[in-house]
Amino acid sequence: MSVIIDFHQSHYRNFKAYYTEHVQVHLRSEFPKLVSYTRFVELMRRVLIPFAAYLRHCYGSCTGISFIDSTALAVCKNRCIERHQVFRGVAQRGKSSLGWFYGFKLHIVTNDRGELLAVRLTPGNVDDRQPVPELAQTLFGKLFGDRGYLSQPLFEQLFEQGIHLITHLRKNMPNRLIPFQDKILLRRRTIIETIYDQLKNISQIEHTRHRSLLNCLVNLVAGLIAYCHQPKKPSLHLRSSDQLPWLAL
Repeated sequence: MSVIIDFHQSHYRNFKAYYTEHVQVHLRSEFPKLVSYTRFVELMRRVLIPFAAYLRHCYGSCTGISFIDSTALAVCKNRCIERHQVFRGVAQRGKSSLGWFYGFKLHIVTNDRGELLAVRLTPGNVDDRQPVPELAQTLFGKLFGDRGYLSQPLFEQLFEQGIHLITHLRKNMPNRLIPFQDKILLRRRTIIETIYDQLKNISQIEHTRHRSLLNCLVNLVAGLIAYCHQPKKPSLHLRSSDQLPWLAL
């Protein structure tokens, strides 16, 4: 588990190069019973459940101001969809703001300090609003999302749980009054976009070289844990005294 997490915190872009050039050369004293690279890849799937349990331990605490969004995780290039076999029957075609893709969607809820509060993985064709009630089970206060989460039934369901869902309106919808503080926080929703950028470009949770579903999940969860271990995370730097007037529903 330590080796896999350290890979997601390193500058290496390829796990085989990291293992053969760094671990087997420089970390033999820390891991005296190292196995070959091929054997290590076979053993990786065994740590999926411990990784999932440890990820929940790494979650932050809800502060009353939360942000939700999803991102596409493509498992192959679009031109290879028809002959792709590894995720056949599991991954699905979906559409994001960048276009069509084949793979999964990663749904994340984070607080204003950039800490992860909840994570879900769904096929690429699942509506963003579907996993929200499950993701929001431990939340309170205000939850900010984009227009993809705009839904009156979802708003009412979350409101009964003590959560105020706040999103932008579509152009063809009548205008409504939103407190000035909420408008400012809606603009700062880009904090979660910054988190996704770090997850994909630093923790490397997305690539198209997977040869196993279980190893793909191990790679994803390890990348999320590596992000949780970062000493500095994207933050809105809100003081507790500033948050108190904004938490009332």
